[in-house]
Amino acid sequence: MVRDCLPCALRGQCPRKPDTTKARHVAFLMAKRSGTESYTDRMKRRIDLEEGKRLIAARFATVAQVFGNLRHNKLLTRFTLRGKGKVDGQWELYYMGHNVEKLAYHGYAG
Repeated sequence: MVRDCLPCALRGQCPRKPDTTKARHVAFLMAKRSGTESYTDRMKRRIDLEEGKRLIAARFATVAQVFGNLRHNKLLTRFTLRGKGKVDGQWELYYMGHNVEKLAYHGYAG
């Protein structure tokens, strides 16, 4: 509050511009709310289960390769079009190309 900041002896060190700033707003996070589990803790617990390990392994084997291939090999680091519809169309072209390339590699191309 202003009444606390103005008489403070350390005021010159606190705000970036002590001459033009009336007060500094500070918020303190004291602790986690009791009884609630964080999303990170929930995910760690789920991944440590046998089913979680199996699901994570399957995800890395399927989905991550597609994104890695498109990003690294096809240089899809950003979309060149604007708007959700156009970006969706561009994304569909990239992953269709990825799928056609997989079919050709595995001998399904005529």
